[in-house]
Amino acid sequence: MTAAKPLSPLRTELRATLQLAAPLAIANLLQMLVYAIDVIFVARLGEAELAASSLATTLFGLMMWCTIGLTGACAPLISAELGRRRHAVREVRRSVRMALWLAVICGLLAMAVSANGERLMLLAGQDPEVSRLAGRFLEILLWATIPNIMAGVLRNAVSALGRPVFATAITALAIVVNAAGNYVFVFGHFGAPAMGLDGSALSSVLTALAMLAAYVAAIQADRRLRRYHLFGRWWRAEWARFRDMLRIGLPIALIILAEGGLFSSAAFLMGLIGQAQLAGHTVALQVAALAFQIPFGIGQAATIRVGYHYGAGDIAAVGHAGKAALILALGYMALPAALMIGVPRWVLSLYVDPAAPQNARMVGFAVQYLVVAAAFQLFDGMQAVLAGALRGLQDTRVPMLLALTGYWLFGFTTSAALGFLTSLGGLGVWLGLAMGLVVVSALLLHRWQKREQLGLVPV
Repeated sequence: MTAAKPLSPLRTELRATLQLAAPLAIANLLQMLVYAIDVIFVARLGEAELAASSLATTLFGLMMWCTIGLTGACAPLISAELGRRRHAVREVRRSVRMALWLAVICGLLAMAVSANGERLMLLAGQDPEVSRLAGRFLEILLWATIPNIMAGVLRNAVSALGRPVFATAITALAIVVNAAGNYVFVFGHFGAPAMGLDGSALSSVLTALAMLAAYVAAIQADRRLRRYHLFGRWWRAEWARFRDMLRIGLPIALIILAEGGLFSSAAFLMGLIGQAQLAGHTVALQVAALAFQIPFGIGQAATIRVGYHYGAGDIAAVGHAGKAALILALGYMALPAALMIGVPRWVLSLYVDPAAPQNARMVGFAVQYLVVAAAFQLFDGMQAVLAGALRGLQDTRVPMLLALTGYWLFGFTTSAALGFLTSLGGLGVWLGLAMGLVVVSALLLHRWQKREQLGLVPV
């Protein structure tokens, strides 16, 4: 009997990346469903409430993504330490501890911004009534800030330590909590007052607290994770690790700010064009963001896999990890693109009723925007994976500059020019979004391909 032929290094890496990426991608999809629940309930309150919720969650979500990106520097640090030494207990604990410190510091700053939400909306030229509703929404939602960021830290930690399935299970729990909270507090059930938009914000706070508590409980219950004593000596500073976290994490946060800021600015541009366009943009962007969660999860897996091989000093394996992640992401992105073009109204029905007369204008705009979203799916997936792979090499400063160039010099200027200087309106704004993604993906691909010449991998 002949022995089974061993898998090639690339196939081995494809399998390892898929095993890690699958639960992370599913968790990302479930997280989007958590946000979608808010949209589903708030959309039934009216166009003004949906517009206010869109603006408020755009600002809040951007701050969350940036701060979670900053503290997410613990993932490549943990992976590299495990690549160097299999049982790096102290190093892992130090990375998690300093990430949690950063979560609290950044969370307090973000809360201060949210407390001035109405002023910021008015300064951005938004409708006064929508600004008032958005400001009130943020005054409640700000209490979810620190729990959200800390839960993000623990999610990165358990994933890098080989337990990504916890992220899937805990995010599924969040869906249940958020759905129940919206059902009870938005329209008033089981004796609770009907709080409307405020009830959706309260539900989000309860969901964030539930997720943080679930991560703590899972870490304490799991034998493998428990031996790292992640919450031990939480008061002890590790300034060298704190500086490493800032060195790697600040550029990550700025990359997220560059991309998220582009999409957030698009919401504000839409608000200046019209409420129907903003509502259509909100729903279409939810669809595009939902599709993005798969390559985003693959990019997170690429950070961990590339980081592990980077720590081990295996140049060939670094290349296989990046290539495997790209193959998985690009192979997937054709599916959502086909759905957006082929059955756009069915896709939109996940969030709103396309047949309802009051949704006619909103749906009409959303269908137009989905055509553009389908066109940039490939490039969106590429930039997510390439950014994740470069983070695994702890290369974040130059990718930050590339992101700022692509998203703002090319993307935002194109959005503003086509949106306000031509008759395209909202469609022009979306064409600008596509331009930004195309440029950034091309720049990151070139840097990844030149990684050895640029000295990004260990010799």
